[in-house]
Amino acid sequence: MRALIIEDEQKVADFIQKGLRQEGYAVDVARDGQEGAYQAESFDYDAVILDLMLPKLPGLEVLSRIRANKLSTHVLILTAKGSLEDKVKGLDSGASDYLVKPFAFAELSARIRALLRRGQPETPILRMADLEVNTVTRAGRRIELKPKEFALLEFLLRNARRPVTRTMIIEHVWDIHFDAVSNVVDVHINSLRSKIDREFPVALIHTLRGVGYILTDEQSC
Repeated sequence: MRALIIEDEQKVADFIQKGLRQEGYAVDVARDGQEGAYQAESFDYDAVILDLMLPKLPGLEVLSRIRANKLSTHVLILTAKGSLEDKVKGLDSGASDYLVKPFAFAELSARIRALLRRGQPETPILRMADLEVNTVTRAGRRIELKPKEFALLEFLLRNARRPVTRTMIIEHVWDIHFDAVSNVVDVHINSLRSKIDREFPVALIHTLRGVGYILTDEQSC
């Protein structure tokens, strides 16, 4: 999952970024409202954590711009403005949730997970053929994955049978500032193949020359 933090207090932003990265999120940070609105409009995020009192562009204006273009993006307002009037105004302006500072990271994380579950099946298990995630198994055999391998596999499964480019993978599994020239995507794809394909009769991860990769159980690729 990919999250954007729009927060001008560096310590707060760094604290949230560190915590979310430890939970496997790809996390970007914007330090002011103008930059935050640009990133939210330019890239696809599963969740945006938005402060209200921002330099250059106020948080509610950022929210308005997000909602004008990204209706389905989950936006959690995280702010010191905790009056009932402020909460009602934020939620009525299109926020998905509202959390007041100071806050516990455990609650923030739980609220983000709850937002991401909205519209999902009650048991969101991703499957293809005999491969299953949330705990990763194939043909009943449990497979241990590192956090980035798991995030990559989840992204491939959410886009099953659709081609995905290296840029798409980097944008959703790593941060936007990641070095796109790096071969880290190919390294992680090869690592995944060694764990979920190599010892099984049917390969699921396929390379599309000049495009990227596709996860499919159709063997005509």
